[in-house]
Amino acid sequence: MLSLVLFLLAFAWVVWVLFGYGMLLGMLAQGNYPEPFQHFEPRSVTVLLAVHNGERWLRDKLNSLLALDYPPELLHIIVISDGSTDATVSIAQEFANRGVECLPVPKGGKALALTAGMERAKGEILFFTDVRQPLDPGSLRELVSYFADATVGVVSGELIIREGDSSEESNVGRYWSYEKSIRMKLSKIDSVLGATGCIYAMRRSLAKPMPAGCLLDDMYLPLNAFFQGYRVLFDSKARAYDQPTSLDSEFRRKVRTLAGVYQVIGYFPALLDPTANRMWIHFVSHKLGRLLVPFALLILLITAPFLPWPLNLLMVVGQLFFYGLAWLDLFLSEKNPLKKVTSPIRTFVVLMTASLAASSILFRPGDSFWRPTR
Repeated sequence: MLSLVLFLLAFAWVVWVLFGYGMLLGMLAQGNYPEPFQHFEPRSVTVLLAVHNGERWLRDKLNSLLALDYPPELLHIIVISDGSTDATVSIAQEFANRGVECLPVPKGGKALALTAGMERAKGEILFFTDVRQPLDPGSLRELVSYFADATVGVVSGELIIREGDSSEESNVGRYWSYEKSIRMKLSKIDSVLGATGCIYAMRRSLAKPMPAGCLLDDMYLPLNAFFQGYRVLFDSKARAYDQPTSLDSEFRRKVRTLAGVYQVIGYFPALLDPTANRMWIHFVSHKLGRLLVPFALLILLITAPFLPWPLNLLMVVGQLFFYGLAWLDLFLSEKNPLKKVTSPIRTFVVLMTASLAASSILFRPGDSFWRPTR
């Protein structure tokens, strides 16, 4: 009896997080909600670009920033070199006569680097971006236009993943499309509970120093604004671009970001309090739900043999068949028609495994989750 109860509870949670919540969110988003007031008023902006050994991308990134359709006299760009041992500092210094400041700091991680940059910032608005992704020229103007609304504290843009060649790259791109849909609906209702790390802006008055080892500046900083009563919005018209990533690279990134969600819950326990978090149901169903789904899947696998006959046989065979398709995908060529079925299943299993691995943040330091981007 206990096995059946556990199985049903785990099954209900998986169905809710993967399907039910999305349906509920879609219905909620059909309602009438106050639209944020959007009007561009020139405001001083400090661009914060934290870099560790980014010589491969830095020159192109700075040219992308300097090409933004924004009054140059209002733009202050700070490159924070986080203990770089390559040519990052010298490349940044090449742009000194174009208004780019280079701030070398001892290697301490992205959070401390950005905190050092925030201490030097003078702009009314902080614009956070990463070294690898070029920006659409109108992106900053688009984001800044939302700050005409006094209720808006943070605005995040969209990361566009270019078309991939392999099925696994395409599946990762589809995952991002799903995430974009969620963020657009949450933004319409009230707020997203995080930002797109490579393209977001916030009022400098709302930013607070981050703790060392913080993995997700793009959740920590927006949540500071959110819990001060401000909205955190998503705007798909402000865009950054990135190359498609392999499933292996996405696995490492997902481990880090989901480990960061565990951290954020520790930093902001009010996220779990329905009386303090006005987006509680969305956080529990979306962010927390993703952390718990792989544990629910394990419960389904473990309890299945102990279910009443013949349900136990059906559930055991069905789950083994599902995971077997994920394993089979490793051996299929891109031209094999089965790939259309096995590749999405493998992507799902890999992302669930990443979520399980992320729980190691409970006994590992945050800095150990950073890996070089390839």
